[in-house]
Amino acid sequence: MKKLLFISCLVLFAHNFILPQNINGRLTSSVYSFERFSTNGASNNYYRANEILSLNLNRENFSLRTYFNFETDLTKQLKTDPRLRVYNFFLEGRDVFNVLSFRLGRQPMINSVVGGLFDGVNAKVEKGDFKLTAYYGGNVPAYQKFEFTDDWENDFILGGILSTTILNNFRISFGYVNKNFKAQEYNAIRLDEDLNPITVLIRNKSNQYQFASAEVSYEMKNYFTLDTRFDYDLNYEKTSKIELYGNYEQIKNLRLNIYYNYREPRVRYNSIFSVFDYGNTQEIEAGGDYTLSKNITISGKYGYVKYKDENSQRATVGLNTSFGTLSYRKGMGYAGELDAVSAYTAHTFFNGLLTPSVGLSFTSYKLSKDSEKNNLMTVLAGVNLRPLRTLSFDLQGQFMNNKIYKNDYRFLFKLNYWFNTNL
Repeated sequence: MKKLLFISCLVLFAHNFILPQNINGRLTSSVYSFERFSTNGASNNYYRANEILSLNLNRENFSLRTYFNFETDLTKQLKTDPRLRVYNFFLEGRDVFNVLSFRLGRQPMINSVVGGLFDGVNAKVEKGDFKLTAYYGGNVPAYQKFEFTDDWENDFILGGILSTTILNNFRISFGYVNKNFKAQEYNAIRLDEDLNPITVLIRNKSNQYQFASAEVSYEMKNYFTLDTRFDYDLNYEKTSKIELYGNYEQIKNLRLNIYYNYREPRVRYNSIFSVFDYGNTQEIEAGGDYTLSKNITISGKYGYVKYKDENSQRATVGLNTSFGTLSYRKGMGYAGELDAVSAYTAHTFFNGLLTPSVGLSFTSYKLSKDSEKNNLMTVLAGVNLRPLRTLSFDLQGQFMNNKIYKNDYRFLFKLNYWFNTNL
């Protein structure tokens, strides 16, 4: 009933799109091939086909936005084939009465605490220096099926954000989010009072995330920016995360930045994992980049992570040019030891008609100081052909070689078609 009501509301609001003023979107077709080995050593080749459609119907300040993905195997049908994933299907209104913007339907959720998709409504009211956003809906089922949750009481997301720019150069916001997960029922074998095995239906309580957050950003254009965030776990009544990012650009051709975060493990309330003592982590990273010329920039950064009883470090240096990129990464300490070099180049010929590209990386790593060293090599080679502004073809080959995937070859072919029609 709720699904029928939901779709009926979309149809009712979308009646203007019987004669839309504009239709635009993208159609992508791709085939991806790879080889998989079973436990007995036998191999099978797979050719996965994907069809992606992004379609937008627009009329004045209203739009109906959709994004679908259809996937299947061309040679061997898997248990889940064919599968349709519905990522977006919502009606959007912008600046209605110069105050309200909204989305109704299946839509993405962008939130530092919880993310993904939900089925529901997102409304934003903006007036002067203040903006209030509120959202409510049901969680999306696995594999983005076009189905609604059957338990809105225990399987939902609810929240909102109030933000203001009333202070010069500042942006301040306060948020709340409550995401509840319907627990999955399952059967298990247990012993009765006579020690005989019986089948028991296990019904757990719902799990939940419930957080309050605050953000403060400060910006002096072409000089300095600072973004801070604080997340508080209302269920466990403790700080979940403190995050800070600063950027300094006063010196010509030089940009410096620093990042810090304090983070507690994010564990659902009523989860069995809540009984474990994970400990928190603290991370700090500083770096910058310097522009040598119009086409050459060098960059570098160093990071330090402190765990409960251990620590690790990482360092990266890179060179970005108009011909490609070259980078080196070094990892040390509790998170493992790593040395990695990667290079990538691409160049366009004939006014965008042909763009070949090549990528190469070599990695040497150990999971711990006393572990065995492993090597990994990856090679990418591809070409993009764009005979028309709205049509392109991509062909890419991938090669990987390590102790798990020895001489692993993969191939991808993709077609992109963009369309935009005013009616």
